[in-house]
Amino acid sequence: MYELKTKENDNSVIEFIEAVDSPKKREDAYRLLDIFTETTGYPAKMWGPSIIGFGSYHYKYDTGHEGDAPLVGFSPRKAKISLYFATGDTERETLLQEFGKHTSGKACVYINKVADIDVDVLKALINQSVKFLQELYPNK
Repeated sequence: MYELKTKENDNSVIEFIEAVDSPKKREDAYRLLDIFTETTGYPAKMWGPSIIGFGSYHYKYDTGHEGDAPLVGFSPRKAKISLYFATGDTERETLLQEFGKHTSGKACVYINKVADIDVDVLKALINQSVKFLQELYPNK
């Protein structure tokens, strides 16, 4: 998420979802699109070639590295669906304990399908991530 190639663009979110090979994954992508849109109140935007992001914030690190990133997002990838939430938030780890079947990396949470997770916990993760990032980076 920190690479500068991941920038907001005007590519069509619907066209991107329609190009997803698996019908089940495409169905889940539309479900996530609805959940993220309703929960955040932000319109979906493409970030880079494959991330559907909601809202944005401007970050600047002590190293001088800075850029823009979506507050939250997801990507229906071939192997798993990647969910993007704020890193460094201890609330995230607490919520993930109740989330359902998933694995996590540093910036992503990976799920196989929406049916494996608790949608209410997903909404809480989305809200918590947005709140955390807006408090950490209040400029935008």
